[in-house]
This record gives sequence, C-alpha cells and structure tokens, in this order.
Amino acid sequence: MAVRGFAPNTQVAYLRAVAQLARFYDRSPDRLSEREIQRYLVHLHQQKGLSYSTCNQVVAALRFFYHVTLRRRTTSFVIPAARTPSKLPQVLSREELTRLLTQPLWPKHRALLLTAYAAGLRVSEVVALRVRDIDSEHRVIRVEQGKGARDRTTLLSSRLLEALRAYWLQGRPYPWLFPSRDGKRHVGAAAAKHAFAKAKRRAGIDKPGGMHLLRHAFATNLLQAGVDVYTLQRLLGHKSIRTTARYFHLTEPVREASRVVPEPLDFLPV
Repeated sequence: MAVRGFAPNTQVAYLRAVAQLARFYDRSPDRLSEREIQRYLVHLHQQKGLSYSTCNQVVAALRFFYHVTLRRRTTSFVIPAARTPSKLPQVLSREELTRLLTQPLWPKHRALLLTAYAAGLRVSEVVALRVRDIDSEHRVIRVEQGKGARDRTTLLSSRLLEALRAYWLQGRPYPWLFPSRDGKRHVGAAAAKHAFAKAKRRAGIDKPGGMHLLRHAFATNLLQAGVDVYTLQRLLGHKSIRTTARYFHLTEPVREASRVVPEPLDFLPV
C-alpha cells in the first residue's frame, strides 16, 4: 500500500477491515470462501447498520487484500460493492454560517474553521497547513498533497488573511499553522471536528453533517456569485468535474461567469 502511494489513513482503514473480517470468523482471512465474505458484508450492512459508503470502503480493502496481496485473479473472486444512494449535500445559509463562525471558541479553533470555509478545504487539509503555505503576496493558500496526493492552490481572501495574521500574532505558531498542544505536530482531525460540532451546537444548527458542511457552503456560495465550475473544480481539488457539477443542483442558475472571485467572508460582521 505504501509503494502504491496510499494515504496513511487509507492504509489503517484497509488493515482494520481485514483484521475485523478475520476476527468475525476467528480464522485466517486467506482461508475464507467468497460466500463467507459476502455473508460478512451483508452482516455489516443489515445487522450492524453500517452505511453504504462504509461498506464500500470495506469492499475496497478486501478487494486489495485478495486481488493484490494474495494475488488471486480478479475473475475468480468478486465482491459486489453496494451502490451509494445519490444524496444532495446539506448547505449552511449565510445566516447559519455567521452564527457558527462567530461562536466564542479558542482562537485556534475559530481560525481553523474560518480557514476551512473561506478556502474550501477538507478537514485533513486544513489541519495539516503550515505557516509557509499561507502566501500573502500572491493571495493563495498552498495545499500540499491533498486528497489523491495532489498539490493545488486555493483562495486566500483579504478577510481571511487579516484573521490569520491576528491569530498568528497571539502565539506565533511554527511550523504548523494549527499545532497540537505539545507543538510537535499539527492538530488532529478529530479535534477539528469536535470544535466544529461544538460551534454548530452552540449556534443552534440542527442540519445533519459534519465539518464538510463548510466546504459545501464555500462551493455553493462561489457558484451563486458567478464563479465557473472549472475554476471551482481547481479550487476544491476535485479530480472529476462531475463531483463539482453536483453543486449546481444546490444553487440558483448562474447567468454569467465572473472573472472576479468574491470574498467568501464578506458577509461576516467586522
């Protein structure tokens, strides 16, 4: 998995999936039949109530184990993957964003949530930002090795730059923009998600969804402002334009693409 460039989180998830399969039958997984593995997948979905997306991750892990690690021919071993129901993501309104982003939080957590929204970053991307990634001269944020091991740049609005400068002056973090308590590594994704959940609860927002709601809001707000879908695709780091295009279902029809990218934080009070 390391040689193939799998992300560390993916490696952990794949190892866990195979270990849990072996534990379920109390037997070495290389001795299990296709029928037994398919029965296990049904158990995960129907008895344990795991979502389609979680079951699909298990399927991917088992396919890799049997087809790559054990080198079984793909034609001799097939695990049917569940099809994930197509659902439109929830989107926070500007009023809800204002309530959420102005909650009394630790300065680090507030700056982190502001950055996640204003730059359209995934949780794993925003927590791993370094101080050097904030390019104030060119007004961009460098995202190194985002999802799919791809580098990209995204927006650094004037409001966000101002907020990040004020945050940095308080503790002068380095090299991580959002360090852990001991300062030896960056803050964890779990801590970021907890901060978001806390702010969401305090803001009285009952819409389902985690910290990814901020990224959804970034995308829909830029589309409504007239940013074309190809520019948005680059900003979000989507590999396929189809992934970006689904946001069109959440926005009003855009009359004409604008060359000027709007300030994502303009609606926030000073």
